[in-house]
Amino acid sequence: MADAREINPLLKQVLELGPPLVFFLIYLRIRDETYEFAGTEYSGFIVATLIFVPIMLIAMGVLWALTRQLSRMQIFTAFMVIFFGALTAWFNDERFFKMKTSIVYGMFALLLGIGLLRGQSWLAYVLADAVPMRHEGWMILTRRLCAMFATLAVANEVIWRTMSTDTWVKIETFGFPIALVAFIFLQFAALQEHMISEEDDESPQA
Repeated sequence: MADAREINPLLKQVLELGPPLVFFLIYLRIRDETYEFAGTEYSGFIVATLIFVPIMLIAMGVLWALTRQLSRMQIFTAFMVIFFGALTAWFNDERFFKMKTSIVYGMFALLLGIGLLRGQSWLAYVLADAVPMRHEGWMILTRRLCAMFATLAVANEVIWRTMSTDTWVKIETFGFPIALVAFIFLQFAALQEHMISEEDDESPQA
């Protein structure tokens, strides 16, 4: 396996966050349009979804070419986008793409929950090298993040079933990511006492 490579953090953010933003902009441009392909009419939302899938794959391909690595979360999310994007197009039903978000967040909650039942933090398995923290801290963070993912999954179900597509697209593109990033930031700030500092790593000499 090739060694991971460092790239400009701004470029990395553009490659990771750019595709959803492009989807949002395309949707705004064509949301009121109807397109006919092979005798079937498709809404602007579905066409925007079909454009989003290759854009996301291209961005991921560029990210892999530059860094030689993709996270398990990125790969899983890409698979879900492709799968539910295909269902959306095949059945000409935007509900499939909307429920994708619930399933992704629900799966993350389920996986973290399974680890917790085993007395493990699978979150630590993924992030421990980047964020040194004691086991107790990882368990607390994992429980809270598990609850957060479950909450987002339920919230998405309520939103897409009861609100307009415009509202869902805005919350999907901006609301959920901002809420998740803010939640994680606050948790790391609250768990500072569990962080392992360089001084903690130094063993006293006998």
